[in-house]
Amino acid sequence: MPERTTRLIFIVLLCWLPSALAEVAITSTRIWPAQDYTRLTLESKQPIRYNLFTLKNPERLVIDLEDVEINAALNELVGKTGSNDPYIKSVRVGRFKAGVVRLVLDLKAQVKPQLFSLNPVAEYGHRLVLDVYPLVAIDPLMALAQQGETKLDTNEAAASTVVDVPTFEVKPAITEPEVTIPAPSARPEFRNRILLIAVDAGHGGEDPGARGRRGTHEKDVTLAIARRLKAQIDDTPGMRALLIRDGDYFIPLVGRVEKARKAHADLFVSIHADAFVKSHARGSSVFALSEHGATSASARWLAKKENDADLIGGVNLAVKDPYLARTLLDLSQTATINDSMKLAKHVLRELGGINTLHRGRVEQAGFAVLKSPDTPSILVETAFISNPSEEQRLKDEGYQEKMAHAVMGGIKRYFAQNPALSKPRLAQSE
Repeated sequence: MPERTTRLIFIVLLCWLPSALAEVAITSTRIWPAQDYTRLTLESKQPIRYNLFTLKNPERLVIDLEDVEINAALNELVGKTGSNDPYIKSVRVGRFKAGVVRLVLDLKAQVKPQLFSLNPVAEYGHRLVLDVYPLVAIDPLMALAQQGETKLDTNEAAASTVVDVPTFEVKPAITEPEVTIPAPSARPEFRNRILLIAVDAGHGGEDPGARGRRGTHEKDVTLAIARRLKAQIDDTPGMRALLIRDGDYFIPLVGRVEKARKAHADLFVSIHADAFVKSHARGSSVFALSEHGATSASARWLAKKENDADLIGGVNLAVKDPYLARTLLDLSQTATINDSMKLAKHVLRELGGINTLHRGRVEQAGFAVLKSPDTPSILVETAFISNPSEEQRLKDEGYQEKMAHAVMGGIKRYFAQNPALSKPRLAQSE
């Protein structure tokens, strides 16, 4: 071999060896604690090889990371575990042996862990994600009952019978005769009938949603409005609200649908804040599911953007979800979509009393979060967070209250004209 060629190969090897032997650097660590589950995320510029196992007495999770550098970002993970975490007590980081960094998570109880990797998407690089679930999944309806928020009759009739609910006034956004809902029935089996509204704050956790020019995150605005809507619903006799997300954490779209269905919610309302590439776009919109394609190109675009939340938030694709397949099969039932359209029209009309309407009609598209076969479901785009003036209003507590009140007004009008059918109030095992 010529000497020049030998020198060239030697130089190439010298350049290659440092990068080949370099350890992967963690660029960011995050922990998202919640009652539903706790998520721990390690982000890096290269994928991480890993191994997960459990230890008993006491309960621990151990993650061995191969060829990972111990740096400041990784060490910061130790201080990010708070006392409010339902499942993780503390995290320890150390060099286990050459080429292996070990994370030890001290647990508060037995858990069901899922560890998986995510490819780069949006602003994120490679992510290694640990989801720590309780050993027994939390029943959303029983959780409400334990909090004393509902008085549910577990012996309630399950037949498809119209149920009267307590009287309350509906104050119109536009000058019209006031609407009242019929007085409660004297029939004892319906005396404790509670109308349960699932209120879904869009995005959360790893998925911030859209961002305003002033740095406002959609996930924060939606949670603030959702909490105000819940408070108004809970203050209404005969009605209670279930928050699908009550904190800054991510829930997959199908998981939001499933949580509402397990609680036998009468309605599902998903709260969002729209965004567009041009800052002049403004106004409120309401959407329902479509079986036959989107009603406009913009509705189709928005549905795709909202459905991509699972990619950004991070879903474990290795876990097959039979619930999703069953939901898609059940969509041949059009009655739920028809009821969704009725609800959407009432809510859109009320929103028009406090804000410009982006479009004067309800639109439809294939929103994954609206794919419940038996619960009328709508998605409310409260305003354009990408519009500086609307972003400023969305941050205002008074305006958030008005927005929640408008949605509440639409819900009341819907029930005034479409009395609820009875449903069993205990979640059934799937």
